[in-house]
Amino acid sequence: MASRLAQARDWVRRRGAGVGLEVLVNAVLPFIIYTLTDPRLGDVGALIASAAPPIVWSGIEFARRRRVDALSILVVAGIAFSLIALLGGGGAKFLQLRENLVTGAIGLIFLCSAVIRRPLIFYLARATMLRNSPDEAASFEEMKDSARFKRTMTVMTLVWGAGLVARTAAACALVFSVPIPTYLVLSPILGYASMGALAFWTFWYARLQRRLGAAERALREAGASAAAVSPAP
Repeated sequence: MASRLAQARDWVRRRGAGVGLEVLVNAVLPFIIYTLTDPRLGDVGALIASAAPPIVWSGIEFARRRRVDALSILVVAGIAFSLIALLGGGGAKFLQLRENLVTGAIGLIFLCSAVIRRPLIFYLARATMLRNSPDEAASFEEMKDSARFKRTMTVMTLVWGAGLVARTAAACALVFSVPIPTYLVLSPILGYASMGALAFWTFWYARLQRRLGAAERALREAGASAAAVSPAP
């Protein structure tokens, strides 16, 4: 427990400021901008103005990384879908729905990648590892022919796809059940809660599969050793 608390404190020291800035840009600023601009611009204009900080933030993050890989392509796709949603016209409710369909479209991309046996989780994980640790990425690449590894990547991709689609459905329900200011407060909470739940499940599932894989390797090695030392008939 003490070790986990120390790890949590270390994570807060290293990532706390960045997470706080992300919450400010993606949750606090949109609400403030909508509240200030709604009297002059109306619901649609204020919603478009409130979407500017998250889109600009995504663009800056993409430009800062300066690498084209699976993760970057997904970010760019999200930016493009968001811009299309903003430029599509229509009333405030339709604008809110189109913005949520960005997440739903990404969820469908996850599901389709699993169906065609190119699980997107694998490519996203590899892209992250290539940025942080090329050696770890090489070891990760070596496991891609393992049946357990393939199954793990597919299950993760399906769960993320289903989770993103479910998040979209919940957000669309909010669009029609609460006023816009309330929606702007609840939507980021729903987003961060769903992403946190998916990330926690991914961490747990990956550790479980590593333990099961290690146990299987140990059994195979024990069987091979026993066969090697057994007397010939």
